[in-house]
Amino acid sequence: MNHLVYKIYVLLVALYFFSCDSSTKELHEKTTLPNIIIIYADDLGYGDLGAYGATALKTPNIDVLAKGGVRFTNGYASSATCSPSRYALLTGEYPWRNKNAKILSGSAPLLIDTLQMTLPKMLKQKGYYTGIVGKWHLGLGNGHVDWNKHITPGPNEVGFDYSFIMAATQDRVPTVYIQNGFVSGLDPNDPIEVNYDENFPGEPTGKDNPELLKLKWHHGHDNSIVNGISRIGFMKGGSSAKWVDENMADTFLIKAKKFVMDHKNKPFFLYYALQQPHVPRTPNARFVGKTGMGPRGDAIAEADWCIGDFLNTLKDEGLLENTFIILSSDNGPVLNDGYYDNAVEKLGEHTPAGSLRGGKYSLFEAGTRVPFITYWKGTIEPGISDAIVSQIDLLASIADLVGSQKQGTDSQNFLDVLMGKSQKGRDELVLEATTRTALRKGDWVMIPPNNGPALAREVNIELGNEPEYQLYNLKDDIGQQNNLAASNPDKLNEMIALYTKIKGSANTETEQLELK
Repeated sequence: MNHLVYKIYVLLVALYFFSCDSSTKELHEKTTLPNIIIIYADDLGYGDLGAYGATALKTPNIDVLAKGGVRFTNGYASSATCSPSRYALLTGEYPWRNKNAKILSGSAPLLIDTLQMTLPKMLKQKGYYTGIVGKWHLGLGNGHVDWNKHITPGPNEVGFDYSFIMAATQDRVPTVYIQNGFVSGLDPNDPIEVNYDENFPGEPTGKDNPELLKLKWHHGHDNSIVNGISRIGFMKGGSSAKWVDENMADTFLIKAKKFVMDHKNKPFFLYYALQQPHVPRTPNARFVGKTGMGPRGDAIAEADWCIGDFLNTLKDEGLLENTFIILSSDNGPVLNDGYYDNAVEKLGEHTPAGSLRGGKYSLFEAGTRVPFITYWKGTIEPGISDAIVSQIDLLASIADLVGSQKQGTDSQNFLDVLMGKSQKGRDELVLEATTRTALRKGDWVMIPPNNGPALAREVNIELGNEPEYQLYNLKDDIGQQNNLAASNPDKLNEMIALYTKIKGSANTETEQLELK
């Protein structure tokens, strides 16, 4: 073998082994990095699922996840409202650290800084293909969005390779889907205009044209009418792009399943953000009347079916054994949240908050303690955990799972807890409702004084506001009926000291409540 032939031989051998190494590395990543899916419900209460004690309302598909995984009895969203909870979920940062992390309008600028570490950004750096399907409600653009052009920054600029979203909520304009920064199905000859301050001349509203409504508004939803439902905010144009509310769940389900099918051959992360059972509750005709509880119950049944169908896709594709699934909700339940839909009248024996006090908007437990389930077939042993877990810790915990060192400001690593291998969860956790905060430590919850209203009368939910400190022992009093602040000053002072250390102040100022 002459010298030239030998050099070519050596080069070919090297290329062969390099190719083998690359293929081996790719195979290793496929077999060791699990797919990760977060299924995030909207306004689903602690007591809304069969696995959490509901008997009048059936949720068989979600119950399968709970029975086959870990069902947490002390699982928390960071906040009792949606935008702050979603911010904490994706950034690993308490929303009260960001003064803009409140309930956002449909035209609000992007809440997450594009330089900020996020869960999808961290996973993307580890080789994951990342996607969001469903509700966003974290703002878009820089505050002056032209809905007829590329909308940026948004989900794609904070770590998502793919996004198919609604901008805010189902009850807010613009009532269109946005795919990778572009309004889906938009006719350029019928441009969209959005205004949250004043209506466009000649456009009907729920307030002035109730005869055009198929769903009557109760409070705060009397602006532009789309699909026979009046919304928050004013919108003009974009007729071909407007969604059909009754088809929304199916639309998001189809997109979620397609995402899985298209990216099943490499590790993927999907944030599947359901719109149910948030208002307006518009279940598809297949589910109308299914529960006897009106649209809210039917919307939950629809969400459960969607989750079951989605899980069947994972099963059919052989992905369940290599997919880590987390199911939770952005905050607690609310019945009448802006429309007359018989949620109160047809509730019957069902208790959306279970044994907890309060609900959405509330500092009481039902505001932030929510269904929280982890599932990984063949890896997570079924069980029930009383450990305190928070959505704010998903970033650090999942980072550990995939071998990343990335961290959020407040996110802590509780991977062993999420996997059911440890019962040692968080020792303390700051809870939030709108801009008010409270502290949970161990079995105790302390709520600082607040001179705001005790009851949100529009939604008939106790807010947790009192002019004096409140102290509850949840182990003995899960319904928070016995305020022990006066009888246990030592524990109260201990809680105040820790709360002040974390937050920097006692936070006793009066807050102006903002619903919706």
